[in-house]
Amino acid sequence: MRIHRAGYPLLLKALVVYVGVNVAMYLLVPVAVACHVVLAVTSVLYLFLLNFFRSPRRAVVVDAGTVLAPADGRVVVVEETFEGEYLKRRCLQVSIFMNIFNVHVNWFAANGTVTYVKHHPGRHVAAYLPKSSTDNERSTIAIRRANGEEIVMRQIAGALARRVVTYAVEGEEARQDCHAGFIKFGSRVDLFLPPGTDVRVLVGQKVTGSRTIIGTLK
Repeated sequence: MRIHRAGYPLLLKALVVYVGVNVAMYLLVPVAVACHVVLAVTSVLYLFLLNFFRSPRRAVVVDAGTVLAPADGRVVVVEETFEGEYLKRRCLQVSIFMNIFNVHVNWFAANGTVTYVKHHPGRHVAAYLPKSSTDNERSTIAIRRANGEEIVMRQIAGALARRVVTYAVEGEEARQDCHAGFIKFGSRVDLFLPPGTDVRVLVGQKVTGSRTIIGTLK
């Protein structure tokens, strides 16, 4: 299993705590059963962290005419809305909620050039709530396609997530087979697509990052 680089600092710190706690237990606590219980519990917790930061290798067929899911998870919103931060116009919004068991890598949803990247500090309410899109800590990424059309994807931290990691850089190329970022623990990604996009997902549907087709662009 490959581990994502976003997890290295936390995993290293957790490993130090894991080793320290268990060594201290065996040196200071004479009750073997208690030591074994602590070892089991801390092992499960550390394996959970390893699983959370997994980064699967996925073969991606790059297609300029499609929007691919930027994350694993479940579709919680498919609706028309107004995107007021960058596009400042009516769009089709598709939102994907990631629970703590999903892969939390974020991929670029479309191919093109990154034209806008901005991180916003904010609250940490549940990511499945509509207000999380504007109230929570988040990063907004705009991508301009070759025909000049732009889409926006927004990484949103959740109630447990405390950091949004964004690798997108203005002026650089966006590719559907490249990582746009990572969100630690429960979180959400919003997509804002041009009106007329042929959306192919429904609310409640499970999607796979960089594989499930969200929609077809004009």
